[in-house]
Amino acid sequence: MDALDLLLNRVSVTRLCEPAPSAAQLDMMFRAGLRAPDHGQLRPWRFLTIEGDARHRLGELFASALQLRQPDASDEALQKARNMPLRAPLLIVVIASVKTHPKVPQSEQLLAAGCAAHGLLLAAHAQGLGAVWRTGEFSYDQHVLQGLGLTEQDHLLGFIYLGTPEGRVRTAPVLEPEAFVAAWGNQ
Repeated sequence: MDALDLLLNRVSVTRLCEPAPSAAQLDMMFRAGLRAPDHGQLRPWRFLTIEGDARHRLGELFASALQLRQPDASDEALQKARNMPLRAPLLIVVIASVKTHPKVPQSEQLLAAGCAAHGLLLAAHAQGLGAVWRTGEFSYDQHVLQGLGLTEQDHLLGFIYLGTPEGRVRTAPVLEPEAFVAAWGNQ
């Protein structure tokens, strides 16, 4: 796939089914993510893969987090939380692992980890895989963060859901740069 075509046409794919990415496809995705801009070469990112029965365990972690936040949560809401990780055959947890550094602030490290996640998404699309980056309340829930083994220096940036696109993949909307770009200082 041509690089510009990839950049102009990548879209989030929310309807995902088996098969999950192969080991070789995942390796390529992680290699692409590791090429993210990285001031100070701190490599402020790490990833967890969740597949198979581990998706059910993540669903139980989501349900227990919901129950802690909302003791009166309905059975329907708890079941919805349990089913969230089952929407794709593989999930990647994107973690910004922030380090103390005199010249590289936390904000830059968070951006670098976000760029690594974007690299994963681009590599997935380039290989014909479907992917979507999801956040939501469980990305910020302390019970979930602890259950995933995150430390105080870690920030969960979201979950990348991966699989084979189910059905037709939508076309990327065309956005005009003029709506987002202005010259400065030329008045």
